[in-house]
Formats: sequence, C-alpha cells, structure tokens
Amino acid sequence: MPSAVEARPRDVRGYPVPAITPWEGDEPQFALTDYERSAACARKRLCSVCDRGMPQGPVWRVVGAAESAAIGEALAAGRPYLNLAPTLEGPGHRACMLYASMVCPYLARPNARRGMSATEPDEMTAHVVRGAVRGAMGAVVGFGEYEYAVTSSQVLFRFLDVVEFLPHDTADAHLDALRAELARAAE
Repeated sequence: MPSAVEARPRDVRGYPVPAITPWEGDEPQFALTDYERSAACARKRLCSVCDRGMPQGPVWRVVGAAESAAIGEALAAGRPYLNLAPTLEGPGHRACMLYASMVCPYLARPNARRGMSATEPDEMTAHVVRGAVRGAMGAVVGFGEYEYAVTSSQVLFRFLDVVEFLPHDTADAHLDALRAELARAAE
C-alpha cells in the first residue's frame, strides 16, 4: 500500500477511503464521487486517491473494459488514442492507481459488479447501475496530461497522450509493478 494511501482515513472495516469519496455520517460512499473534493483535486493537481500533490508530467487512471479495448486497439495499430469524451474519474499517482486497481472490487475483476447506482443519473453516469459488470479487460493508463472543467454540478476530466498502458484481466497482474513503484518511491 502506498504510504500516502495508508495515511488516509479508514472506514469501520479498516479500508482506506480515497480522497474523492463522499461520507454519509461515518460511512464512506465508495461508489460515489464528492463534487467539492473532486474539484479541489482538479484545481490543485492532487491525487484523487491519496489527496497529495502530483508533480508536473504524467498522471494515471484506471479504465474499464470499453476504454481499455479502445486504447489497446489504437496502440496496436500505431495510432494515438484520442478520446475527447469527458469522464468524472480524476487522475492520480501511478502507485495509487495501481493499488486502487487491485483493491477496488469493481476495478479488480472482470466479473465484479457495481454495488450501487448513481444517485442522480445523467448522461455521464447512466452506466453506473447497481449490478453492472466491469467487463473483460481493465487497465491502468498513464497519460501525458489532463484537462478539467468544474461545472455547477460536475467535475469533468479529459486525458491526453497515452504514455503507459497496463491492461489486466485481474488487477493482481499489477502487483510486481506496484512493488517496484513503491521501492522507487522509498529511495
């Protein structure tokens, strides 16, 4: 576990709570995103998992089956991956996203299902339905940069210039990469 994640507040089971996760009383709502926290992370270039600053340069995020397939196809064909559709998921450090891909049940396994639906579904969150399956391949992807927009109701991100593509069927495939990243950080 990255030390910055280890320092995060914990739920009653002892699980660290990501920076953008809203709380309802003493209970984190893991499947949802807190607007204010997400906006602060975007504006201050903070990791959406650990809430610590990200240096200039690449940022990472975990993607689901459809985006993973599109990135893989573009890279295999020698084309740049261009997706101008915004997403609600913010960026993070490489170690934080590798870790998140392994510990989040929905991100980690192809047969994982969403535990809850979006509270107020719209065109950006219509797919966030209780019981929805992640799908075949996910990936941890590094991007050269990101753009964001803070609207009155959402924080939207776009990611540009793929610099690393780490696909996975099950995210435990990233364990060696996470260990190496943590060792690099310790130096």
